[in-house]
Amino acid sequence: MLIVEAAVAKIGKYAVPESGDSVEIVERPRGGLSLLVVDGQRSGRSAKAISNLVVRKAASLVLEGVRDGAAARAASDYLLVSRRGQVSADMVIISADLETDSLVVTRNTHCPVLLFDGSRLRSLEEPSCALGTSRLVRPQITELPIAPDSIVLAFTDGVWEAGCRSSRPATAPPWMIESVSGRDLDPRALADAVLERAMELDSGRPHDDMTVATLAVRSVEETLDVRRMHVVFPIR
Repeated sequence: MLIVEAAVAKIGKYAVPESGDSVEIVERPRGGLSLLVVDGQRSGRSAKAISNLVVRKAASLVLEGVRDGAAARAASDYLLVSRRGQVSADMVIISADLETDSLVVTRNTHCPVLLFDGSRLRSLEEPSCALGTSRLVRPQITELPIAPDSIVLAFTDGVWEAGCRSSRPATAPPWMIESVSGRDLDPRALADAVLERAMELDSGRPHDDMTVATLAVRSVEETLDVRRMHVVFPIR
């Protein structure tokens, strides 16, 4: 049996009580799963308001059956109108779409997304505009067939720029590529490992909000169609 698993690990900027990143996992109406990660401009409560606005809009459209690219463009227009073009947000949508039997990665972010398709590792790095910047915003979309031993790793810029002080990396850093290449397809273990390493690079005090999101397709021996969810949410 093939299963799809998604996992998220996130932490806020050091000494800022609220993270500006928002994440949603939704079931697609025609079958499958979508994982949405939004990084709002600025930090703290103002960034959270932006990312919440965008993720709610995009998730509601995906739940209504709107295609991911169209949902991203509509969320961008909504942010542009509601905030008069004064703020922006990065977003990645990772979907296992059972209607088309495909993995779909929709990017509106300067951060790369790592994609391992069972035989090779790809870094999706095509230039892509943030949401809410203009009416001309278009997402970068990558689609490939669903297959066993596939995993997608997305992250916000706090992870990508961990340990950097003057300039952001031009591509995914080597330590992150090694994390994907040298680990099994347990998405929760991978998300935890990448976040832990990013925090180490920032000496345990993240300089920005950090979110790591993974979606994997695995083959298991289980025969029952049991759906599971696991969430850990610190409150103090």
